[in-house]
Amino acid sequence: MNTIIRLTFTTTILVLVVAGCQNANDESAKPKIAIAGLAIESSTFSPATTDAAAFHPRRGQEIFDYYPFFRDGSALRNAAEWVPTLTGKAIPGGAVTPEAYEALVSEMLDSLKKHAPYDGLFFDIHGAMSVVGLDDAEGDLITRIREVVGPETIISTSMDLHGHVTERLAAYSDLITCYRLAPHEDAMETKQRAVQNLMDRLVAGTGKPAYKAWVSIPILLPGEQTSTRIEPGKSLYAAVEPAAAQAGVIDAAIWMGYPWADEPRNHGYVMAVGDDSTKVKATAEKLAEKFWQSRHDFDFVAPTTTLENALDMAIKSDKKPFIISDMGDNPTAGGAGDVTKTLMDVLAHKTFKSTNGPTFIYASLPGPDLVEKALQAGVGNPVEGMVGALVDHRFAPPLKLAGTVHAIKSGDRDAEVEVVVKINNNYVIVTKKRKPYHHEKDFTDLDLRPREADILMVKIGYLVPELYDMRGDWVMALTAGGVDQDLQGLPYKRIQRPMYPFDKDMADPDLSARFIPLSHEYKQKNKSSGG
Repeated sequence: MNTIIRLTFTTTILVLVVAGCQNANDESAKPKIAIAGLAIESSTFSPATTDAAAFHPRRGQEIFDYYPFFRDGSALRNAAEWVPTLTGKAIPGGAVTPEAYEALVSEMLDSLKKHAPYDGLFFDIHGAMSVVGLDDAEGDLITRIREVVGPETIISTSMDLHGHVTERLAAYSDLITCYRLAPHEDAMETKQRAVQNLMDRLVAGTGKPAYKAWVSIPILLPGEQTSTRIEPGKSLYAAVEPAAAQAGVIDAAIWMGYPWADEPRNHGYVMAVGDDSTKVKATAEKLAEKFWQSRHDFDFVAPTTTLENALDMAIKSDKKPFIISDMGDNPTAGGAGDVTKTLMDVLAHKTFKSTNGPTFIYASLPGPDLVEKALQAGVGNPVEGMVGALVDHRFAPPLKLAGTVHAIKSGDRDAEVEVVVKINNNYVIVTKKRKPYHHEKDFTDLDLRPREADILMVKIGYLVPELYDMRGDWVMALTAGGVDQDLQGLPYKRIQRPMYPFDKDMADPDLSARFIPLSHEYKQKNKSSGG
């Protein structure tokens, strides 16, 4: 299916470009499109904060290199005059500091001003970025972009399905879409779809869609309960593609939202955009109703249990590797990634104190102190140092590790330096800076064999495809951290109520779709009302 979609995209671009331009090499005949965006999901329940460097900002050719569909010579690359301004994507974490946000946004806006005007803008965001002292960060960002590019520029927004679409973000986006799979195996396909939707409107000369139907849905659930691998998420998201393929509808999307931030916007959404008002409205309402009616059926994508039970199950199992998700401190959901409580409890367990115990791999904990000492000691030599709890020490203090340096690797984009410490038959990955471990190569590059390990414990929630396919068995441990799965135990103060599942017996909400004004109409409305 993905191959067919990509071929269709390419064919469409080529047909439209030939039809719209007498000379495909005439740059003046091509639409001028900017590329901009910042992506992160931020837990306000984590004490961590995120700085500008964490976004690994991309500029110029680096932006093209990030997107496979913008490779040199590709149909999309040749179909427009592209202006790559600034993009950035950070590992999920704590709220972004105001200084970091302003530095990145100022550079982005300066670049946009320098190269204006534009026919279109590809706005690549996540949708769950929290900035200290600022509500609706993406809404603020797109408002400031609009002030630079003006009301006529068509903005096509690509998002994660765990993002949020406030009225402001919906109004200033002309086209909008999000992932349809969790795990997000369709991330690049979604970004390409957002660009294709934009190209279709620009080259055909049809301009902005006439209608944007928006539904706010009072549901807030974690991604581990809303995966599209299982029902009801599987059927719910399977309905999106045919809904978006209707004549008169350009795109449709369902956002599950992000549960680990305490902001009024945090809940579910549905949107449809297109030129047929009846179909656009009916599509949004049908998807919203399907979402609401499914609410009681969402459940964890794998068995969940306590850490103690998870370890007992893994020790007794003969399936390799037995993977345990250390969910509460998952850095790919916004956890600080340095909570030591889980590893502390594992190493205190009698099974893991023996040199003849099961082969156990743990990924990972940041520990610059131990990393520095390991670099001095070298591979094969003893090392002792402190790891973890540099940021999130609410559950346990920094942990002292003493063992043998098994491996050292420098140069990782996120971790910078990785060290494996062997303690009995336990292999603990320690990093200079936090890093998620999703791929087999992440382990084999460190002289580890995850497929042969008895137990593999990773700070993650639902398994990404590569780990999922590798698993012998799998459970998710309900551990502590900034992305605790016990949502009803978190100190929410600002989310809208009633909200499912916090208010399980709440009355059915009004799921009528509301038409969102076009960007210039929204600006005028807010100006008139003093907003």
